[in-house]
Formats: sequence, structure tokens, C-alpha cells
Amino acid sequence: MEIALKSFSQLDEREILAVAIDSEDDDHRVYMSFAEDLRDRYPATAELFESMAKVEATHHDALLRAYTKKFGPNVLPIRRSDVRGFVKRRPVWLIRNLPIDVIRSEVGVREAEAYGFYHKAAEQAKDPDIRKLLNDLAAVEQGHEALATEIEARVVPKTEREREGEVNRRIFVLQYVQPGLAGLMDGSVSTLAPLFAAAFATHNNWSTFLVGLAASIGAGISMGFAEALSDDGSLTGRGSPLLRGIICGLMTALGGLGHTLPYLVPNALPHAFLMATGIAGGVVFIELWTIAWVRSHYMDTPFLQAVFQIVLGGVIVLGAGILIGAA
Repeated sequence: MEIALKSFSQLDEREILAVAIDSEDDDHRVYMSFAEDLRDRYPATAELFESMAKVEATHHDALLRAYTKKFGPNVLPIRRSDVRGFVKRRPVWLIRNLPIDVIRSEVGVREAEAYGFYHKAAEQAKDPDIRKLLNDLAAVEQGHEALATEIEARVVPKTEREREGEVNRRIFVLQYVQPGLAGLMDGSVSTLAPLFAAAFATHNNWSTFLVGLAASIGAGISMGFAEALSDDGSLTGRGSPLLRGIICGLMTALGGLGHTLPYLVPNALPHAFLMATGIAGGVVFIELWTIAWVRSHYMDTPFLQAVFQIVLGGVIVLGAGILIGAA
């Protein structure tokens, strides 16, 4: 039997204080968990979260004193999850090596929610002392963004913020750019030979399109599974294998479809084969240069070296496909 959650408007003062006590304790422990996770990577940023955790601890103590004074030592076991309206959170704090942006986003949601809770709770409270405490806490939570900025300016030097950015860039490259680039390279290059072999063997645009479509989809499925099964990302920091597989598979298929779609030019049009092949050749040129740029920009490969590796290799595969099809 499913038990309905209690709405915020139904809470009495004792329940409001109990929820607040549990929330502050939870925020304190989560912030300390973030600090522990960040200590090796960003020690100064970890100090930021330790400072914020101390603030939450003082809130917890003030609320507990007010509760004990009015209702005694037995704190009701009511939590945010028991009240309708609170954000349902994924337990991101259980994940190690979280990106710093994810952590700060979680903190921002918590602080905004805490302000809204105290502001509404103060309006419901009848006891003047409790109302004053809740209003004071609402004011503090509202100013936490400024507090975080002040603490960050004090404890997080510019060099560390730059280091955070560099680490995040490497994570982005590992989790998104690398599998996407591998897929785009494979799809763009590996489908050239069968596509242009079919084109020059048949001189039929529709038949060529079907060959290219099959090659692109087949390569996408194959590369997607290969990437997803390569490793689970727990040790390499490459992130979710499912996400990497999807990115790699889609980019592989996209790489092949780019120069396959021109062969949708109807055979009935004058010079249809030459038109489709000319457009496909232009698309291949753009694809290969794009891959070379991505390798140069994200993979620290010298641009001319990237051009030599990708464009020359693509031209060789293209030539092989044309020769086989024309034989």
C-alpha cells in the first residue's frame, strides 16, 4: 500500500523544525562528502565546501536548540523525502571523481531549495521565536551564493580554477570527443570504398545509396558495441560505456551517411550520377578536413600532421573504391 506524502502546508511547527534539522544535517554531510572527493584533485575547492559544511552545521545546532526548548529532545524522524514538493535528487554524492560543475550545480539546487523552505516555513510558524529563527535562516540561505563566491575568491586561487577547467576539458575529451571522433573517422573513411565501388560499378544512384546506407548503419552498430564494450569507464575516467557507445555509433553512421545521401538524386535527372558523385566528393572533402581540425583542436595533434593522416588516408581509400568499382 502506497502512503501519500504530506504536503508542506500540513506541517506543524514541530514537523517543520524536524525536517529542517534533518535537511541541515544532510546538507552538512553531503558537502563534507564533496570536500573529501575533491581534496586530492582540487584541495582549495575542497576547503570551500568544508567552509559551507560548517555553516550548515551551525544552522543544524540552532534549529536543534529551538526544537529541544519547545518540544523536548525527541526529534521526529521526518525528512525532506516525506514531504511533497522537495526536489527528488539522484545520490550524486555517492559517485567518486564527479565533475566540479555537477557538484556546484547540486549545491546551488540545495541552497535555493533551503531558502524557499525557510521562507515558506516562517510564514506558517505561529511562535514568534521560531518565526524569527526561520526568517534569519532564510536570509542566510539567500546570501549563500554570495558567501560561496566570497569563500571561493579567498580559498580557490585563479591557478586552481584554471586547473579545474583543464581537468574538465580532459574529461570532456575522454567521454565525448574521443568516442565521437573515433566514430566519425571510421564512418567517414571505412564506407568510402564500398560506396564508391558500388557507384562506379553500377552507375545507379539508388543502388549506390542502398549500399552506402547499409554500410553506414552496419558500421555504426559495430562501432557502437565495440566502444561500449571496450571498458566500463571506472578506471579510465571515460564515463558511461552506454553513452560512449551511443555517441560513437551515431557519429559512425553520420560519417557514412554524409556522402551517401547525395545518391538520393533521382536517376531520371540528366547527368544524375555525375551530379550525385560530385556532391558526395565535396562532402567527403569537408568530412576529412573537419576530422583533421577536431584532432588538431582537441587531441593535441599538429594540424598538418592531422591533415596528412586523415586526408591522405581518406583519399587512398576513396581511390581504392573507385578502382575496384571501375574494374
